Amino acid sequence: MWLIVLQSFLIVLIVLVILMYVFGYGYLFNGISKTYLKGKLSANIDDGKYFSSNKIATRTPKSWKESPDYNTIELPKNLVDDLIRSNTASFLVVKDGKLVHEQYWNGYTKLSKTNSFSMAKAVTVMLLGKALEEGKINNIDENFSEYFEEFSNKEFGKSLTLKNLAQMEAGLDWDEDYKNPFLPNAKAYYGRNLMKATFSRKFKEEPGTRFEYQSGSTQLLGFAVKKATGQSLAGYLSEKFWIPLGMEQDAEWSTDENGMEKTYCCIHSNSRDFAKLGQLFLDDGKVGNEQILNPNFIEQMKTPTQKSKEIYGMGFWINNDNPVKHYYFLGLQGQYIIMIPDHKMVIVRTGSYNNLPKTDRGRPDQVKFLVNETVQLFS
Repeated sequence: MWLIVLQSFLIVLIVLVILMYVFGYGYLFNGISKTYLKGKLSANIDDGKYFSSNKIATRTPKSWKESPDYNTIELPKNLVDDLIRSNTASFLVVKDGKLVHEQYWNGYTKLSKTNSFSMAKAVTVMLLGKALEEGKINNIDENFSEYFEEFSNKEFGKSLTLKNLAQMEAGLDWDEDYKNPFLPNAKAYYGRNLMKATFSRKFKEEPGTRFEYQSGSTQLLGFAVKKATGQSLAGYLSEKFWIPLGMEQDAEWSTDENGMEKTYCCIHSNSRDFAKLGQLFLDDGKVGNEQILNPNFIEQMKTPTQKSKEIYGMGFWINNDNPVKHYYFLGLQGQYIIMIPDHKMVIVRTGSYNNLPKTDRGRPDQVKFLVNETVQLFS
């Protein structure tokens, strides 16, 4: 009797597994093995070792210059309480191009590499800017279908431009939900084939109609930039930014099984090197005397669009409503690289802030709090 029950159970289980793959949900098993069986409830900042990746190489590491006041100013209790409550891994402050504060929690150190999550979206836009500057892409208003002709046959697909993708105005049928394992983000994160996960999506409206933050948009942009440059995006990032910036460590960019970078996500690096990305923008794209990113393109990145109701540019979230104006790289669970031009300050915060509170306009409450408190403390 028990043998029959066991055989029946195994048959049902095999059928379910087959059906999961037939209907395109086979990636869930990857999610189970890489997340749930590791004791995590969702993607996390330490999961880089479980995914294939391309190396972002550095060549001549340069350490940050430390301010004379480096780590001499104690953070106030309200700031420390917020950082601890939000499960912070690192908190760095750079002022006038020098490291003024650096602090880590929960076993993380200056050598710890953590997941950028969606901060990588702004990096992908940086690569677009570099490809434009080098003439590998002729115009930001080029149609995506010029790189992938099959989009000419999609309803609304022919009019999709690279600028639409950078500004999150693609019109894709893409639900930006990080918790539902049956929606596109999970398929892109755990799946084997990013092209299949993104190219299979339809459009729900004409591109350029309205702002809607979608990871699929940046992944499509990554495909176009990779095709235009003719090399891996990790290699292009290394050559054009990581090496010139003198990053302290090699980084890794998670890929699918075809070696395509997850351009909406997943650069695994340390907080000191994340801070160097922020400093590059405060320095208008220059490293010493070398201009490595066009300042006109930087201006486009940090200029908020009307359709986003003035909160998003190209890869960057922007807050010009706050008395202390700032713009920033933003990743899931509270990964921030915040640039505050008027105070020549960069703030980096990494960690695992689940259920990150946001305003009704989509911006994390914590960013504004960190900006206001840190500027008051270090100015």
